[in-house]
Amino acid sequence: MTVELYQVGLILKPKGLKGEVKVLPVTDFPESFLDRKVFYTGRDGEQAVRRTVLHAVMRKGFAYLLFSGVDSREKAEALSGSMVYVDRDALIPLPPDRAYLHEIRGLKVVDDSGVEMGVVHDVLQMPAHEVYEIKCGNRVILVPAIEEFVEEIAIAEGYMVLKRFEEFL
Repeated sequence: MTVELYQVGLILKPKGLKGEVKVLPVTDFPESFLDRKVFYTGRDGEQAVRRTVLHAVMRKGFAYLLFSGVDSREKAEALSGSMVYVDRDALIPLPPDRAYLHEIRGLKVVDDSGVEMGVVHDVLQMPAHEVYEIKCGNRVILVPAIEEFVEEIAIAEGYMVLKRFEEFL
């Protein structure tokens, strides 16, 4: 697959006998499942297949999708465990103070004096708040994604400024 894809859901299981699937949204915009007509599904982005939505419903926090060509419970069962993706053009624009996870991963991390300390490797979802996983040489440092530690995030410039970074070393 040559299209850059972003995960928005996970297919849990079939629903009924006609090919509908139950999807767990993993997006801040679950209602977008009702408007989109195209998704990609696959075990990973490299093997994802483009699918056209024939019908979409939201119930109790889950999306129920019927894809063209998936017309039996057996075909829907084969999709169970697959990820649901959208391409870059389908991403919903965010307000200036928000960012997508893929925009944060790979940011250079500098301390409040401008010294480069590492790179954001991942953003972990924790019960209280998100946590930045930062690779500093051969070490991994976890920093809470809260104002107390994050001074600035400059997506376009490719860096993040963390205050009090030495407390995590």
